[in-house]
Parts: sequence; C-alpha cells; structure tokens
Amino acid sequence: MLALGKLLELTLAGREPTEKIQLTREGARLHWLGLGALEVTPPVGADCGLDLLLSAGIHGNETAPIELLDRLLQRIASGQLIPQARILFLFGNPEAMRRGERYIEQDINRLFSGRHEQSSGPEALRANELERLAAAFFSKTGRARLHYDLHTAIRASKIEQFALYPYAEGRKHSASELARLRAAGIDAVLLQKKVGITFSSYTYAHLDAEAFTLELGKARPFGQNQEVNLDLLEQRLQQLIENNEPADTRLDGLQLFSVAREVIKHSDAFKLNLPSDVENFSELPVGYLLAEDIAGTRWLVEEQGARIIFPNPKVKNGLRAGILIVPTTL
Repeated sequence: MLALGKLLELTLAGREPTEKIQLTREGARLHWLGLGALEVTPPVGADCGLDLLLSAGIHGNETAPIELLDRLLQRIASGQLIPQARILFLFGNPEAMRRGERYIEQDINRLFSGRHEQSSGPEALRANELERLAAAFFSKTGRARLHYDLHTAIRASKIEQFALYPYAEGRKHSASELARLRAAGIDAVLLQKKVGITFSSYTYAHLDAEAFTLELGKARPFGQNQEVNLDLLEQRLQQLIENNEPADTRLDGLQLFSVAREVIKHSDAFKLNLPSDVENFSELPVGYLLAEDIAGTRWLVEEQGARIIFPNPKVKNGLRAGILIVPTTL
C-alpha cells in the first residue's frame, strides 16, 4: 500500500511524508496537502464529475468516523478501491485526536463562516485552514459538490444515526440527497432554518455544496467502536467513490424534524433542567420548564411533539446549550 494511504497514522504521529504525491497502480493520484489533508484524483478518463469532501475528527474523541475514512483511504491506496470521484479527506483537529479529547481550547465546529476571525488559538487557526482547503477543493466549476462531515455524539440518542441539513437563503433541501442518506442508514434528518457556524454549514452556504453533519452513534476511543455499525454508510460511500451508486428515491422510514428554537446560554447562572444523561431526541411535554438564566429568562416548552438534541449546559456563554426540534415534512 502507498505510504500516503496511511494518512491517519501520519496525522497522529505529526509527521509529514517524504513524497507528497503518489500514484496507485491504476493511476489514481494521492496528494498530501498538509497535516490531516489528502486529495485523491481519479485515473485519467475515469472522472465521474463528483467532488466529494469527507471530513472527520473535527472533534478529536469521535473516532468511529475517523476509522471509517481511514479504511476507505487505505483501500484506495492499495488498489482495492478505484476512485471515479475527486475526494478530499480531512481530519479536522489532529492535536485533539492525539489527545483523545473533543477539543484543545475551543470547539472548532463553532468557528466557521468567519467566526475564527473573531477568535484566536489553535482551533481558530485550524478552522481557517479547513475553510481554505475546502474552498480550493470546491473551486472547479461544472461539477457536483458533496460534503459529509462525520461525527459521533457526546451522549446516547433515541435515534442513533441522524443528519443535520444546513440552511442557505434561496436554496431548497434536496429529496434525492435525503434518499441517499436514508440508503446510508440515516434514520432522521434535522432541517435547519438559519445559516450556521459549523463546517457543513460553511460548505453548504458559502461553497454551494450539498453538505451534511452526520451523527453516527456514541463517541468512543480508537479501537472501541464495535458497537457503532457504519456498514450501510461505508457501503454507500464506497459506491459514491466508485460511481456505481444504485438509484434509490425512497424516503420510507426517514423522520424529518425542524428547529423550533435554540436554547442559548447567556451567563454562568444558566441552568438546564434535564438529567445529565438525557438522550438526544427525548420528548418534552408542553409547559415543561426547560432552562433558566439571568434576568428571569425562562425557556418553557410550547411546541407539541418537541424533542431536545445536543443539550449541554457546559458550553461557553453565548453559545447554544440545546436545540428544541419538532416533527416536519419536506
């Protein structure tokens, strides 16, 4: 196998390869762009017109998706998988990956769409670099653009594998992309209603890609992901790479949700009235006092069928401490 197929090993070791460009026997080109970043170009005459960005490790302790991308890249480097799409593999936060921690100083996934310019430190610098790499990769015209940013969640979830579909003014969510997610094992999709500051929000709103944050189970250390079943997603990604994806327009069983409200933590007095082990997609009754903050701020559940995702009272002041969602249709 080509040395550049060991991107994960090089990233964790903090080493640069001697050769920055290598070719597989079949003619696919592997190009080291920097730490945790590798671009794959199909053999001459085999390009199907898809630019596919696959990112993981934005949070360093979310290892199942990192291992998935490592398997795909190793198959390409060894010739088992012959790409017909251009692919950019990105490991988002190498130092946090080495430490097995979510982040070093601050959450990278709150620093996109220019937010890094208002901050400092290693994560802000890395967010800027990831934006630059993504923008360069998606700079070619006349091509399909798709970005999957792969994560696992801090907490357990009543719906284990789900996606967040970003928002951009004037763009409609795609039924065919939802069908592709369903075929990849995704059980629910949250349709967002405003431009966000996550990596997938940046590529969707600013780079005109179809883009998704995928939550794929519970976060565990490297080598301990036996309970995270990514078989359907891995199969679909391999089909995308090889350009032999079966046509599938079914949305059967896919649950759709929309954002009702975001719960923002304003001060250190913030209190989230939920158990520390509450699961994502837990239902909340109308009238429930969800959270309290300074100046008598109260979040009461008003929506029928409301559920909570990403509850986290430990975020920094000014950031989202949870999202109230409700069922919706496309």
